[in-house]
Amino acid sequence: MQPSHRYTRLTAIALGIAGVISFGSAGATGFQIRENSVKNQGRAFAGSATGQDDASVVSNNPAAMVNLDTTTIRTDVTLIDLTAKFKGGGRSGAGTPLTGGNGGDPGDATPVPAMSIVVPLHGAFEKLTLGAQLSAPFGLKTEYDPSWVGRYNAIESEVKTIDLTLSAALKITDRFSVGAGFVYERAEATLTNAVDFGSGICANPQTRPLCLTPTPATAAFGPQKNDGLAKVKGDDTGIGWILGFQWKPTDALSIGYSHRSEIDHDLEGDITFTKPGNVAAVFAAGRVTTYDSGPGGAALTTPSTDTVSVTYAFNDQFRMMFDAQQTDWHSLQSVDIKRANGNLITSEKFEWDDTMMYALGAEYDFSDSFTLRGGVAKDESPTNDTHRTPRLPDNDRMLYSVGLTWNANEHLSVDAAYTRITIDSPDVNVVSSSSSTLVGKFKGHADLFGIAAQYKF
Repeated sequence: MQPSHRYTRLTAIALGIAGVISFGSAGATGFQIRENSVKNQGRAFAGSATGQDDASVVSNNPAAMVNLDTTTIRTDVTLIDLTAKFKGGGRSGAGTPLTGGNGGDPGDATPVPAMSIVVPLHGAFEKLTLGAQLSAPFGLKTEYDPSWVGRYNAIESEVKTIDLTLSAALKITDRFSVGAGFVYERAEATLTNAVDFGSGICANPQTRPLCLTPTPATAAFGPQKNDGLAKVKGDDTGIGWILGFQWKPTDALSIGYSHRSEIDHDLEGDITFTKPGNVAAVFAAGRVTTYDSGPGGAALTTPSTDTVSVTYAFNDQFRMMFDAQQTDWHSLQSVDIKRANGNLITSEKFEWDDTMMYALGAEYDFSDSFTLRGGVAKDESPTNDTHRTPRLPDNDRMLYSVGLTWNANEHLSVDAAYTRITIDSPDVNVVSSSSSTLVGKFKGHADLFGIAAQYKF
């Protein structure tokens, strides 16, 4: 006895491991996170590659580390709070209406930390500056109610990346510097979704009688009667790099560029299927091993980014900044899901497009102690209507930010920022691993609250 092709064509591991790239972070489109600097956040991330007094340039543009003339340490924390609501429904693999609620609010308030240090050298190496940063450039965290209508597509999704960036900058002249960095990245993923074993058993001619006796209404098996759970956990480490330059053609104008490379991961971990007792007995009797737990994984590539920043100081108190950033999501065309023995289970298509983010920001120094900043940005989504899933209720978005710096003294400064993100409502029309079809629309927004402290020795 073998389950029907329709039932097994996309197993839960496909939605599990592939889910690593299937639910956008609230901070940016796709699963990108830009929140490694509260100063940048207060400008809607404009001027990220030309930061004048910000140690986060270690990973945003290492060439800009020369703007700091003394050892500087910085700690940033941004709380990302996604609010989303689903409206819609669908049908099971057997054609019956899907049961369950709207899933509740899947977003939890999640802190994203970053820590940076910049160290200018002296003496014979006075043109050289070194830096290091711990940050989380990609990630997500969301959880729906276990019995929601889209449970066969997603319940829990949590992905974390932690980067250690080691950078160096060289001042070629007083107006031109270059920088480079080494990036060590660790990625972890935990994802779950329900599996409608009842629909699969009813779709298989050999086991269909179990759904009809004594009657369909009283039979022990049937659509949405025998739900199980698929859980995937995996992790890996990868290596990348970053290059950049900064040019100051005049005292008022700064231009920065940085390129961060792709980082390849081969996620390896465990696939766990939890099955109701009666389903496990049917599978054991028929020697069905498709849903046995065991090791497995998939390849994941975090995308490259190219950033151009321009900062212009109109006078000693007022500055404006502009950023244009391209994220090369085209590296995510599909994900090949494999067992540990190398057998291909499925190839999950994404067909993501490259995206652009444009940001415009400004700063005004009220005094030596206080600086006010603000900004607006437009961030494109890599997703499309054909392949969008509830793990990624993502679409184009606008960012509106305000921020403040308090210079407590010549050594210590404190930054705060708030960002409101509005997200165009995305439509979902997708088939799950259980052959159910979910159709509906998400509405949502996100709020970002950031606080940071920087100390200059």
